[in-house]
Amino acid sequence: MYDLVLRHVIYRMDPELAHRAAVQGFRFGGRMLRILGGRRLFPAPRAGAAVEALGLPFPAPLGLAAGMDKNAQAVPGLAAAGFSHIEIGTVTARAQPGNERPRSWREKDVRGLRNRMGFNNEGADAVARRLARLRARRAGRDIILGVNIGKTKVTAAEDAATDYAYSARELAPYADYLVVNVSSPNTPGLRDLQSTESLRPILEHVRAAADDAQPDRHVPLLVKIAPDLADEDVDAVADLALELRLDGIIATNTTIAHERGPGGLSGPPVRARALEVITRLRERVGPGMCLIGVGGITTVEDARAMLDAGATLLQGYTAFVYEGPAWPARINAAL
Repeated sequence: MYDLVLRHVIYRMDPELAHRAAVQGFRFGGRMLRILGGRRLFPAPRAGAAVEALGLPFPAPLGLAAGMDKNAQAVPGLAAAGFSHIEIGTVTARAQPGNERPRSWREKDVRGLRNRMGFNNEGADAVARRLARLRARRAGRDIILGVNIGKTKVTAAEDAATDYAYSARELAPYADYLVVNVSSPNTPGLRDLQSTESLRPILEHVRAAADDAQPDRHVPLLVKIAPDLADEDVDAVADLALELRLDGIIATNTTIAHERGPGGLSGPPVRARALEVITRLRERVGPGMCLIGVGGITTVEDARAMLDAGATLLQGYTAFVYEGPAWPARINAAL
């Protein structure tokens, strides 16, 4: 049924318009989706799928990657679709419109997505107010929520640490975990911040800001890296994460290693490299650190391969577009 909707309705819509429509659909249809889910139209995960990570009880491994709900507009509805956790963002300290259009494309031959959105979002203050309303309700507090933060485009690289820290201070009170995103290819110079000499002060400032905002609670801190990092740079990030006692690493973001046009490519083309990076990270950091594997997960076999490579948790987004709203529940129920 969904395949018919995909081919005859969604494919005829502009990708960015379809994205906004989906977010609004989950926003306003979330209550109905929760009711339908309660009637087990979506399969529930088995007890054996539960994962203890980041000091939190995840009901299943697969959650939603950042990029779908940038402004935390549809968190309950997306959680009702069967994701074990929702990561919102990327959120920047100041609101920004993102890059000029067109900036989103479907790569249907590989069931991938390509984008150069540029962190379009309402800014940390607006998102914090929305999250405060969400967390004021019991249903909102029950959702495991990650907050992905990035650098404001107009902020100079030398001021990046302060920029990230502002977002962390505003958003940490509502986050079950924070993610420092230095791996999007669509903000000029952002990936340069993955070098350890640039990344260290950002992570230190974010850690201090989160601790100041939540002195009575440890907010887990992770960093998200690109698939295009050289192996030695993956090792360097892993070593820095161990040194700074980060809670985890998310691997990987979109790739620019393609010839399809501007922007980062997600979906199945990223899968092989994401598996390599997760495997390398696990060997480097040992068994204790949380690794979240993301990139090209579509089937149950893909999910199991990522877990076997060393991932603690999983995230997806692109397959959600191609496989439909029952996809996350179906994957988590099978794990």
